[in-house]
Amino acid sequence: MQNPILVTGAAGRVGAIGRTLVDLLLKQGKPVRAMVRKEDDRARSLRDMGAEVVVGDLLDLDSTHKVIAGVDAMYFGMSISDDYLAATVNVAAVAKHHGVKAFVNISQMTVSQMSITETTASPQQKMHWLAEQVLNWSGLPVVHVRPTVLLDGFFQIFTVESVRQSDQILLPLGEGRTSPVAVEDVARVLSAILINPQPHIGKIYHLTGPQSENMHFYAREYSEALGRTITFQDVPVEPWREKLLELRLPIHLVHHLVTMADLHRAGSYDRLSDDVLTLTGKGPLSVQEFVRRNAAAFTPSANAV
Repeated sequence: MQNPILVTGAAGRVGAIGRTLVDLLLKQGKPVRAMVRKEDDRARSLRDMGAEVVVGDLLDLDSTHKVIAGVDAMYFGMSISDDYLAATVNVAAVAKHHGVKAFVNISQMTVSQMSITETTASPQQKMHWLAEQVLNWSGLPVVHVRPTVLLDGFFQIFTVESVRQSDQILLPLGEGRTSPVAVEDVARVLSAILINPQPHIGKIYHLTGPQSENMHFYAREYSEALGRTITFQDVPVEPWREKLLELRLPIHLVHHLVTMADLHRAGSYDRLSDDVLTLTGKGPLSVQEFVRRNAAAFTPSANAV
């Protein structure tokens, strides 16, 4: 039998790249080992889909051996965490020991603007840059995939409530252009690489949506998708940061989100790439189509009206 493809972070909620990737690989008849942190409804759902589910902790050496042993190709991704770099080093060492033949690493597109002398205020982004260095030094057969900001993550999470309640997008992004990419497009790229990894070893891919525009443009895209007028209102970064802290989000995550806002305002998210189309044969989802597909989330309920 063919060795399974390992997908770490398979039960993740935000973004859900791992779970979407598991689904795509299974639908293409590939055996999948899905790593989760605990046995719960999400783990059972993955098992019902046909995946081999393994409970593991990538910070624990013995656990990491059990997760990786017996796989030839793997996807490494985990949620934003101040343990991210330590987990990367642990996984790299164990993957090297077991002779993994393809290691597909999800990174961030901001890394392309960083160097040994240039970083950002986000500890998470710095760790992504360092993680890429570690993986390159390891000698593992690595592929780095760097998506820009995710539609299903930052954009959906931070626009649903205000659009539903007041027909406004309230974000601290200023006039900066951005090109958010859908999780399903990221997962399609990852799936294509994992199914036939050898041509991609040693390469770096950058994933964006089909357009790089400012938020006033995207407000019009929301309007077209929802059939009502949606406007964009820039909000100051500091009050937005205070609101995130009031929500009791981890300070590590708050630092990362605020840095993303600052970089958007500075124009650093004005990015465009054809890699989604090149690697999958299908162009990425537009913001308008994404909002149209998720219209129910952006629409006031009948009871609320």
